Amino acid sequence: MSGTAIIIVAAGRGTRAGGEPKQWRMLSGQSVLARTVAAFRGAGRIIVVLHPDDMARGIAEFAGRATLVAGGETRFESVKNALETIDANEISQVLIHDGARPMVSAAVIARVTAALETATAAAPALGVTDALWTGADAKVTGLQPRDGLFRAQTPQGFRFPAILDAHRAHPGGAADDVEVALAAGLDVAIVEGDEENIKLTWPGDFARAERMLGTGMDIRTGNGYDVHAFTDGDHVMLCGVRVPHAKALLGHSDADVGMHALTDAIYGALAEGDIGRHFPPSDPQWKGAASHIFLAHAAEMARDNGYRITNADVTLVCERPKIGPHAHEMASELARIIGVGRDRISVKATTSERLGFTGREEGIAALATVTLMKP
Repeated sequence: MSGTAIIIVAAGRGTRAGGEPKQWRMLSGQSVLARTVAAFRGAGRIIVVLHPDDMARGIAEFAGRATLVAGGETRFESVKNALETIDANEISQVLIHDGARPMVSAAVIARVTAALETATAAAPALGVTDALWTGADAKVTGLQPRDGLFRAQTPQGFRFPAILDAHRAHPGGAADDVEVALAAGLDVAIVEGDEENIKLTWPGDFARAERMLGTGMDIRTGNGYDVHAFTDGDHVMLCGVRVPHAKALLGHSDADVGMHALTDAIYGALAEGDIGRHFPPSDPQWKGAASHIFLAHAAEMARDNGYRITNADVTLVCERPKIGPHAHEMASELARIIGVGRDRISVKATTSERLGFTGREEGIAALATVTLMKP
């Protein structure tokens, strides 16, 4: 008899977090409960306690990975239901963990398990370091000494026979299993907890967990490509700069091929189509329009959706005119229009080695890549 069972309590409705029960809410691509179960993989036999209404969902997600037990009206009843399913001939110790604590680390689990080698019960906790007040009617009424106070966490570990007997003897209504153990006269050892082992209770807790996982940041990349043919003229507009040339570029607007490619890259990163969706060529008001109107609109749309443009890279493909002498000015103009630092914009050029329509000097092509970031 030396096995370990892990009871993950997830039968509550979690209404304070808003929306569906918090254990089923998505956290960086996985449900909270799936992350919690994964944290204990390899630590022992996993028992997940679910609300009866969630059993079908639990079977679909955890079949073959965990034993499912129907919970009761209270957390105390849910834990007791799980304890009663355990065979004392196979299990010697039990870890009881909140399903809404998906950030528990292997180190915390190991510290609790190690403590059970000499203790009947053990639980992680963090000493209280903030000042504590009492209050009423939104006013401070007094101070509470913090010496000897701890913030309780889970998993809380127990020798199996002792915690089973404690639950059977307890009248119910305990806040956690340490309270049940203390009522039965058991000594509970304190091991070091972890600040990241948070319990997801309020909506803000989910944002904090996303940040800790490093996936709360939304990063998007978009690509743009545009082509314009040459026509009669004496200059071309490229990335907002008037460049003298023996020909002009043909287009419904001012035919700024570089700016069009960058604009489409931003729209693409936002999954908002292309310039034609926002400024239809069939609309006469955009005939001959300056392309900075389009680019400024795309940049504003990115900001309105909470994104900032972290960098952009534009490549112009042509034999002539020569881009190098104007590249710095082009990058500065693009940076001004979209509202970023000059060091975040690159404009460069290449030829097609005399191949294709650009090699025959029939027009200019442009490619652009942009990265958007939402903190």
